[in-house]
Order: sequence, then C-alpha cells, then structure tokens
Amino acid sequence: MSPKYAGMEACKQYYNTKYVRLPDLLIDLEMARNEGTYKKVMSKYSNPLLLIIDEWLLLKPTDSEQKDIFELLHRRRKKSSTILCSQYRSDGWYEQLGGDAGPLADAILDRIVHDAYKINIESLDPTKDVSMREVYGLDKSLSE
Repeated sequence: MSPKYAGMEACKQYYNTKYVRLPDLLIDLEMARNEGTYKKVMSKYSNPLLLIIDEWLLLKPTDSEQKDIFELLHRRRKKSSTILCSQYRSDGWYEQLGGDAGPLADAILDRIVHDAYKINIESLDPTKDVSMREVYGLDKSLSE
C-alpha cells in the first residue's frame, strides 16, 4: 500500500492524518526552535493519529536533527501510528543515523523496530520499471 493510499484511507475514516517529507519536518522544527514555537510545532507532528514521513533518512540527519527525530518518535510511541517511507532498507537506517558514532541511533531505532510492520517494495521485473520522470512525461535523459 502506498503512503498516499494509506493516508487517503485514514482520512476516509476521519482519522487525524498528516503527511510530511522529513527534510520539511526538520526545517520546520529548526525554525520553530529559533522562533520560540518549538513545543507548538512539535505538537503539530506529535498529535495526528497517523503521521506519514516521506523521504525518511534520504540524507543523514545532523545531531540536532537526530534529537528532533528522537523526540518526535518518543512522543508518538504507543499512542499513534507512523509510516516511514524510505529509499533505504531498514537495515541501512542505523548507518544513516550515524551508526556507532551517533549516540541517538539506537534510541531512535528502538522506538521504531519493536512495534513495526515492514513492507519492502521490490521490483518483480526490473526491465519493466518505469521512473517517475517517465510517468509524468518528463525528459528521461535528465535522470540518466
């Protein structure tokens, strides 16, 4: 099930649902910290019954961003659902979070893996894969 579909289904059931890209979420929290509205903005992401975070760990988060991720997942744990959409398999998340050098890597993953359902989307026939550029009719040569 795609994140978009899951979000649509949650909305149809009148569940409070929010979708955000991880980079946008982290920028929003950083700006809130600087403006003194951190608690309010954190609640915006902590409170929905379903939070869909796209582009999960596409880029390695900074120490400050890791703290924000930890805080958000800690607040959501056991009371709401979070869908994490990633280009990386979950066994690569530890390294993306800094591995042994990242003191929060274990704590963040601890708040995810114990109650998680994993869905890995694999290509059945890579020769028939279609890029998003092709789906939307964009110049295919730009992605090569």
